[in-house]
Amino acid sequence: MPPLQWSDALVLDLPAMDDTHREFVDLLAVVETAGDDTLLAHWRTLVDHTDDHFGREDRWMQDTRFSSTNCHSVQHKVVLQVMREGIALAEAGDLGAVRQMARELAIWFPQHAQSMDAALALHLRSVGFDPLTGTVALPASLIHGCGGASCSDSKTLEPAAQAA
Repeated sequence: MPPLQWSDALVLDLPAMDDTHREFVDLLAVVETAGDDTLLAHWRTLVDHTDDHFGREDRWMQDTRFSSTNCHSVQHKVVLQVMREGIALAEAGDLGAVRQMARELAIWFPQHAQSMDAALALHLRSVGFDPLTGTVALPASLIHGCGGASCSDSKTLEPAAQAA
């Protein structure tokens, strides 16, 4: 199976997340093609990157009240734990286990990104969260009524609607 490659199917229209995901895919490809003499070093780099990657997404979820106890965060913890176990296995000489983990990550990641990360990206955009600054962008003026297009002030309604 060829290594996972970055594609438009993985783009979530949140640059900070997309950039990190692209880096993950690139680092995973390096692991998948590494020789035995460099595999552990490349795996450690991927694990360190993934630790930062998942930690950042978990903070975004917590900062925007995206249910910090949800299955998304739990999945991050489980995957990262397995990846860390790969370090121990490789140190003990079991490079085959790390190679299998890399193949499994290449299958897991697109599904995770297109479901759980897509939902997080949608949430972050909906609350106006800026991942670079950690701030929520509030509207310039107060929102009146329900805030939707179907609600409006009575002065803007058609005369027939006002009479009703």
